[in-house]
Amino acid sequence: MTLQVNKQAVAKAFGRAAQHYEQHAELQRQSGDALLALAPAGFGPHLLDAGCGTGWYSRYWRDRGRELTALDLSSAMLDAAREQRSAQHYLQGDIDHLPLPDACVDGVWSNLAVQWSSDLRLALQQFLRVTRPGGSVLFSTLLDGSLHEVHEAWARLDGRQHANRFLSAAQFSAALTGLPAQCQPQTITLHFPSALSAMRSLKGIGATHLHDGRGAQPLTRSQLTQLEQHWPQDTQGYRLSYHLMYGVLSK
Repeated sequence: MTLQVNKQAVAKAFGRAAQHYEQHAELQRQSGDALLALAPAGFGPHLLDAGCGTGWYSRYWRDRGRELTALDLSSAMLDAAREQRSAQHYLQGDIDHLPLPDACVDGVWSNLAVQWSSDLRLALQQFLRVTRPGGSVLFSTLLDGSLHEVHEAWARLDGRQHANRFLSAAQFSAALTGLPAQCQPQTITLHFPSALSAMRSLKGIGATHLHDGRGAQPLTRSQLTQLEQHWPQDTQGYRLSYHLMYGVLSK
């Protein structure tokens, strides 16, 4: 399954978010902590953090004695990671075409990055290629149904796409056919005090890039009022739901 992904636009969107990314990255931390629970004993010692962002989990593994190569599509994200000394090595690159030799790391960590791949199977094959025999690849990604609140609210306003759609469970399974993978799903629902704060959280983590290439326009007061009326909510606030899949590949 391939997607038409403008990698330069993705990199720019995440680059704009780099300086305030971590204050908005609750989803990434919940996802990453769930992925940590799947890590095999002795994961390492040399790890690739593929799609490292600002290096939150690079620092986690670095602080536990691992040698880290932090890779990201966005130079601004890498700069933010470097400022915090998140890793020992930094590399700008595309997960679909890793600029690394075969069997050069003991494991790959990739938390919420492969949903920006043009071809999930290709990205996972790249992860396996650079992993030494006996190593592991840990990854998390988003599936179709994520951000349905955004789609639902905006459908009442203009019917246009204001958040990306992701691979279906069937497409995900097809991409992993024949790969040595164990996977498990999870749904994470975040709550916000307003529809605007929910939209800002997406912008804050760089997730406002749309594959169709249309740039996000500023919200008008009228649109915001209508969004508030139509955005799904419960007693905890305005919801943003994410359908995640976690995977462990053994080399």
